This record gives sequence, C-alpha cells and structure tokens, in this order.
Amino acid sequence: MRKPWIVGVLLAGVLLGACGDPVDRPGAPATPSVAGAPGTSTQQRAAASPGRAPVRAPGVLYLGDSLAMESQNVLGVQLRTELHATYTSAPYSGTTLCDYLEGTAVRSLVPPADKAAALVRAHHPDFVVLQFWGNAWGFTPCMDGITYNGSRSGYLQRYAADAKRLADQIAAAGGSHRPRIVWVLQGPDPITPDRIRRVNSLYAQRAAAAGDLVADAGRTVSPAGTRYTWAQYLPCTAYERAHPADCTRPSRNRTALHRDDDYLHFCLAPTTSTPKPCPVRSPGILRIAREIARVVREGARSR
Repeated sequence: MRKPWIVGVLLAGVLLGACGDPVDRPGAPATPSVAGAPGTSTQQRAAASPGRAPVRAPGVLYLGDSLAMESQNVLGVQLRTELHATYTSAPYSGTTLCDYLEGTAVRSLVPPADKAAALVRAHHPDFVVLQFWGNAWGFTPCMDGITYNGSRSGYLQRYAADAKRLADQIAAAGGSHRPRIVWVLQGPDPITPDRIRRVNSLYAQRAAAAGDLVADAGRTVSPAGTRYTWAQYLPCTAYERAHPADCTRPSRNRTALHRDDDYLHFCLAPTTSTPKPCPVRSPGILRIAREIARVVREGARSR
C-alpha cells in the first residue's frame, strides 16, 4: 500500500510537474497519440448477436485529458471488438472541458481542428465520450487561473458553465444527428475527495438535463461500498480471475490500479514526458474501458 498520506500534497505537486497532466513545457499542447491520428477513424462492419437483433455499429468520438490519453487504445479495442464501432480519439493531456470549446484557440491546449464541435462536424459520431478528471490546479490557460483550492465555488460554477457550453456546442455541431454524450464519472481523489464527488455530480446533472448518458467508470476503481475512498489495490473481479494477467497479485486476490508513485493515473508503466497511450496491460484502465463500452453498447441498443 501507499506511504502515509501526510506527504499527499507534496506528491500531488510532483505528479502535476511530472506525470499528472504535464507536457514537455508549460503552455505547449501535447501531441495526441491515438488509434489512428486525430481526426481519423477506424471502422468495421457490425455483426448480429445470437438470439437478438443486431445493433447498428455506432460511431464513437473519445475526448479527454491524460486519463483518456492513457486509456484510448484499450477503449478502442473494446468498442471495435464488442460493437464493431467506428472509433475516433483525440485526447490531450493537461486539458479540461474549456480546452475543447470553440472560441478558445488562443488560450487552449487543443488546436481548432480537434475542438469537440469540429470533430463532430467532421465525423458525425453517434456518441461523444468525455472523460475529464476536472483540471483543478490551473494548468490550462483557458481556466483563467481558477483553481479548486483558490475558490471552490468559483471553480464549480465555471466548470458547470463549461460543461453546458461544451454540450451545447456538440449538439449544435451534430445538427439533425445530435450525438449522445457519455459523461464519464471519475474515480476517487485522495487529496480532495469532495471535489471529485462534486464534479461527478455536475456531469450527472448535465446528462440528466439533456437526456445523455453517464458511465460510472470511477465506481469500477473504487472499493465496494465506499465509492469515494481511494485505493491502490482492489480485490480481483471475476473477469480478472479468469484472465490472470489482469489480477496482478493472484495469491492475495488483489490487483494493482495505481503505481506507487502516481495516485492519479491507472497506467502501470512510468509516465513519460511525451503523453501517449499506456504501453502495458493495466487493470484499472481495462475496468474503466469496459464500463464505458458497456454504456455505449446499451445506448446503441436504445437508439
């Protein structure tokens, strides 16, 4: 397990500078490494499931920060394998909702061509999956220096406004083919646990207001019965026990979600200075990707 959390605040500072949502230099946009390139997609034909009508293969656009950056390839495999989905991903480390808003190009880590609305117009997805930890430390310029520690009410008000504005831009870009947004709920934050609870609540409220979807991926990386308690290890699931590579400590029926030196990310390989998809099998990433894929699958059946 972790060292005592007396060093938590110091660790958080190290992570933000080295492996939280960093890029090579402050203010420089990370170059996304995606399944295909940003603005490209892969497609397969849909297949019928035995005993039930076939689900039309959906188009899925995946946007987000470093958590999406590390998860994008695994999610792509899940969506293509289960749904034969057309899949496009364009995450950028260090970002938050406002980075994907059109009209913020000058102060954004995301270039105009990869804004959410621009990608919706280009690819006409059925679903837009948004996975954001909720940048709370003022790393991205588009937050105008607003941080959770500096002003909790100001941060939450701004975050709620950005969520609505981003959803509105996505809807407008879709026109008569409005994509459904999948708001991904985040896992526990050991430094400011109440922040994640509030951010997740904003996501759920936004989904309910617009008839969109919620993927509670954070629940899959939380202890049973204590949704907002952080844990480095959790009991192996039935799936992980059936796939030994995903149960990292089988003799103890425990699997690792985080490295010892990174409480935020789920990739079990060291974070590099150049953001990229996770290169090693990581149970936390697979748990998150499987839950997102499940919600997309259920949403596709109801379309």
